[in-house]
Amino acid sequence: MNRYLSGAAAAAISFAFVSEAAATEWNVSVWGKRRAFTEHVEKLAELVSEKTGGEFTMNVSYGGLSKNRENLDGISIGAFEMAQFCAGYHPDKNRVITVLELPFLGVENLEQEVAVSSAVYAHPAATEEMAQWNAKLLMTSPMPQYNLVGTGEPRDELAEFEGMRVRATGGLGEAFKAVGAVPTSVTATEAYQAMEGGVVDTVAFAQHAHLSFGTINQADWWTANLNPGTVNCPVVVNIDAYESLSDEHRAALDSSVPEAIDHYLANYAELLKRWDAVLEEKGVTKVEIDPAVIAEFRSAAAEPAKDAWIAEMEAQGLPGQELYDLVVTTLEEAKGGS
Repeated sequence: MNRYLSGAAAAAISFAFVSEAAATEWNVSVWGKRRAFTEHVEKLAELVSEKTGGEFTMNVSYGGLSKNRENLDGISIGAFEMAQFCAGYHPDKNRVITVLELPFLGVENLEQEVAVSSAVYAHPAATEEMAQWNAKLLMTSPMPQYNLVGTGEPRDELAEFEGMRVRATGGLGEAFKAVGAVPTSVTATEAYQAMEGGVVDTVAFAQHAHLSFGTINQADWWTANLNPGTVNCPVVVNIDAYESLSDEHRAALDSSVPEAIDHYLANYAELLKRWDAVLEEKGVTKVEIDPAVIAEFRSAAAEPAKDAWIAEMEAQGLPGQELYDLVVTTLEEAKGGS
């Protein structure tokens, strides 16, 4: 009997060891709070756990692992296995994907944003640059065109942008600078305080961020159709962690990305449907900018920004023209299929 129990105990211990060895637990660094911007990350975690019977789990942390500007650094040293970051927070570290932040690219919806982001992420130049940070581009966080909220009288003429202090990062910041505004790249989590304290006059965000970070609560007006561009915020994984996954777990992760993106798109569509009601509820005036003003803005910002970006990338040995052309052709294809 003792021999039987010893054998059973040994078998139980052995089984427990195998189960533990087969389990994979990843830490995921994002920021703020759960919102439309992070729904694909949450869905990915859910799908991966389901597909692996709970053997592969992800702990999504909202600011507990790293500051948002330091997520790529955290990935590079293996502080966590997955993270979200925005290109405009450190454009020198992710030069290639900043092509997606050029102003007035002409992206009309989130599906097109997914298409152009995916094409750039798959380019060898993007893969190689991210590998320098031990990072693999997994999926984008598609956002609609940014628009402004502000206080006081609406700024609906280009002359009124002169001297305007605007929270805008990356290519958007450069676009506003081209028409005389003064951009500042405070992080999303700092935007409310910057607006409240008068550090900025206006804040450029996508709709979900105006809600999540409270800037809509201080706003008197919102530009419905300025649409100068957006920011690009990938989700990346640590290459060592990705390559150490079992074939089963890696397949579960890879196959869940399209499903997670589809969930994100459906969820964001619901938010956009509610947006007018949100503006009305908060007493925010919806401002339609005259098309002639937008055309003037585009003329002042788009071509100079594109030409400067291509020249800068080429000077650094990166295929700037090729990357820009990739965005243009991918966008044309996406529009043709929509």
